[in-house]
Amino acid sequence: MAQAKAQAKTQFGYRRHPDQDRAGADLAEYPVAVVGAGPVGLSLAIDLAQRGQRVVLLDDADRIGEGSRAICFSKRSLEYWDRLGIGQRMVDKGVVWSVGKIFHGASQLYQFNLLPEPGHKRPAFINLQQFYAEAYLVDRVEELPAIDLRWRNKVTALEQRNDAVALTIATPDGPYQIHAGYVIACDGARSSLRQMVGAEFSGQMFEDQFLIADVKMTAEFPTERWFWFDPPFHAGRSALLHKQPDDVWRIDLQLSRDADPEVEKRPENVRPRIARMLGHDKFEFEWISLYKFQCRRMDRFIHGRVIFAGDAAHQVSPFGARGANSGLEDAENLSWKLNRVLGKQSPASLLESYHIERSAAADENIRESTRSTDFMAPSTRQEARLRQAVLSLASETEFGKRMVNGGRLSVPSVYDSPLSTADHDQWRGGPRPGASMLDAPLAFRDGQARFLTDAFISVGKNFTLLGFAPDEEPEAVSAIRIGGEYGYLDPQGLAVSRYDAEPGTSYLLRPDGYVAARFKRPTPALLEAALARAAGFS
Repeated sequence: MAQAKAQAKTQFGYRRHPDQDRAGADLAEYPVAVVGAGPVGLSLAIDLAQRGQRVVLLDDADRIGEGSRAICFSKRSLEYWDRLGIGQRMVDKGVVWSVGKIFHGASQLYQFNLLPEPGHKRPAFINLQQFYAEAYLVDRVEELPAIDLRWRNKVTALEQRNDAVALTIATPDGPYQIHAGYVIACDGARSSLRQMVGAEFSGQMFEDQFLIADVKMTAEFPTERWFWFDPPFHAGRSALLHKQPDDVWRIDLQLSRDADPEVEKRPENVRPRIARMLGHDKFEFEWISLYKFQCRRMDRFIHGRVIFAGDAAHQVSPFGARGANSGLEDAENLSWKLNRVLGKQSPASLLESYHIERSAAADENIRESTRSTDFMAPSTRQEARLRQAVLSLASETEFGKRMVNGGRLSVPSVYDSPLSTADHDQWRGGPRPGASMLDAPLAFRDGQARFLTDAFISVGKNFTLLGFAPDEEPEAVSAIRIGGEYGYLDPQGLAVSRYDAEPGTSYLLRPDGYVAARFKRPTPALLEAALARAAGFS
């Protein structure tokens, strides 16, 4: 493990803070306290700080977690990290991939490409060990003076008040208190803050067990996602193979429900399983773990001034890469709304749209995750017979292949949102209101290349109007102009195609890059009404 982590700082020291010497009416006050310095909490803190908010970030440990854990980060997550200033570092270290293959026994059923078209800045996915992602995020945090990251600061109690939350925090030097206008709980699936507000965490827990082994080896396998049903090296079960950086490979093997976790995790028992899969034993273990599926969520993500995000709010199986990626979507959804509320640019009721949008996304992820689990690990004879029939059809028909579920991979959420303005025009394509913006290659007037997502970063901390040869510039929002006398060039025509655009077409983009409204020929009144709705005023 030490060798794999050599390029990333993973342990951090406790430091006493002057807040620990304050008491009574002199308690320190912060606009936002984020609890939990995982990928979601770190990203949320960075986003808020870049928007001008002071953030105290509390974590009860003094180190980044062991093991690779989450490894698949989606195109949408990379675009979000681009806005936070660390996307390129993630891609440079990560293993880029877009092709997956599904096998039944020793035979390939089919393959898929998650990004079959060109003209996107970011790949469909990268594989990157979570400890690298967290280390790079911590490095970015340390560049931002608006974030105060405190290790070995464990929240042990909270008291909600009319205008703030009082937090009691345990440290090696004893407890102290602070006040925060809002508390964002990103403290994971075992969230202590969830217990403190008395919230339920309901859903389904599956009994199927999966063994994870990260093995270091030199191999000629392509950088693709390989998934097997009933492979010859692991009969009657499923298996997954993925490449990570540093010549490390993630291997997941389905185990029986009654397998003893402690016995199965012993290296001497794991080694022969992996050797049968690889056909050799020239590998070293980096990490071994075992997990069961859980698909659960809170009934409400907002409890007064305490807001839940990531695994603290919802939990899915790891197949499909929906855990960390959905948590990052929580962060980008919440940050701009909370920033507007704290800045008194929008009413506090805007935050309710976070719960509406992200709880619906959690439901969709749970549905997909549960379907994947039922197909990969059937619990009844009927489910097993159905899976066998589908796998047989998939070897012969295209529609059978579409029914195979080896873990449907994470895609950006599409919101049925009160912030969206319904379409009034006829559209043949393009992202509809509630969908995320699409990338496209553009160029400056001198021919220098630029992607649309980069253009959005340069202007997109507030609402942005994406206009195609617009007649006039709006005054109330930032603007990206494509075409016309002064706009970006669209050298391949992909922006016009992907947005079903014609001269005058305009898309109103939220600060998180989601479409709030779109018009073929917008008027000032239409734009004003759509902007008011998207900002939470209707």
